[in-house]
Amino acid sequence: MPSPSAPVASPQPPARPPLAGLTGLTGAGAVATLLAVLSVVLTVLVVAEWDPLFSFDRWVAEELHHRAVDEPGATWVNRVLTDWVWDPWTMRLLTAVAVIALWLRHERLLALWTTGTAAVGAAVSQGVKAAVGRERPRWPDPVDSADFAAFPSGHAMTAAVTCGLLLWLVRRHGAGGWPWRTAVAVGAVSVAGAGFTRLWLGVHWGTDVISGWLFGGCLVAFSAAVYGRVTLSKKP
Repeated sequence: MPSPSAPVASPQPPARPPLAGLTGLTGAGAVATLLAVLSVVLTVLVVAEWDPLFSFDRWVAEELHHRAVDEPGATWVNRVLTDWVWDPWTMRLLTAVAVIALWLRHERLLALWTTGTAAVGAAVSQGVKAAVGRERPRWPDPVDSADFAAFPSGHAMTAAVTCGLLLWLVRRHGAGGWPWRTAVAVGAVSVAGAGFTRLWLGVHWGTDVISGWLFGGCLVAFSAAVYGRVTLSKKP
């Protein structure tokens, strides 16, 4: 008598790798860590008034200031760009528009997270300015003026935070191809331009601008990494 056939086991789905879905989060965390280290190192060197760094700052500032004085047309363009296009309040308005759009799409947590990140960026900028207390460049023939301490550049940091957040949001919503490349190009030009205008107008040192980029990029990368882990932990 033939033996009954053994029951056929139903195929099991392949086990999910333990780190699946975390590659992007790990990458954002690594970027945040790297930028944080660079930000701290640069801040320490500025506080210590490291001479090679200060010599570099003076050289860049003097070269650009001479050009700003000699080229009033270019200086006017830079003033328009810094006061209207890449002004921190313009950047905050763009963030507010993105937050409203998220709220209307019922993405409330993401809207609040974006708002909080932008607010932390403003607080960090003012806090570091107060702690370091670096004086701005002074000229016998200034072409512009600015308030508060110099380090880090508020324009550069706000542009980095705003453009970084907007690119993160655009990418989260599936942008790819030429729209994504266009967004990256516009963001990169905006971040670079916001810093360059401050140097051209003689109201910041080069390391002020670099630190603004580093602090801003670090904050966005850290925020994206934490948000990704929070939302991933809520998934079944």
